[in-house]
Amino acid sequence: MTVTNRAEQPGSDPGQDVPTGTYTIDPARSVIRFDTRAVFGVLPVRGTFRIGSGTITVATPVEESTAEAEVLADSFDSGLGPRDSHVRSADYLDAAGHPYLRFRGERFVPSGAGGTLHGQLTVRTVTRPVTLDVERVAGGTAELSVRAGTTIDRYAFGLTRARGMTGRLIRLTLEIVATRR
Repeated sequence: MTVTNRAEQPGSDPGQDVPTGTYTIDPARSVIRFDTRAVFGVLPVRGTFRIGSGTITVATPVEESTAEAEVLADSFDSGLGPRDSHVRSADYLDAAGHPYLRFRGERFVPSGAGGTLHGQLTVRTVTRPVTLDVERVAGGTAELSVRAGTTIDRYAFGLTRARGMTGRLIRLTLEIVATRR
């Protein structure tokens, strides 16, 4: 969810700079996909979260680039209504009491066309360090496209209901589009 100054565009140099500045995440064109397992690891569970708002700031030096995002807790969607309602309930995300999952990216380490964004994720009232592996950044003067991923241990955030029945580790893949302010 951050960018390096080495953007990758089809037909362009991987070393092309992404303009410094602040970019606003476009919720309509951005998504967070999740993959986990259920029923003692037997069944795959896949779905999405929506981003409510966020920004990406490309800085010089690039290591000072940052990102912030608010993910809508009530947007959890696995395609199974009863499960989705349960995950949104106080047993898990408590979307009514805590409408956002918040991420704040604080330090970027570039590597190739991507890098690593170190930050903090808050779920309900628990904040823990999270590292996003930024796989790809593409962009020009008006917008950025970023693909990143991480694996979250839900127990670390106090979400410990249904041990065994609900997967402990959740793989997140972020597809972000942001427009320059």
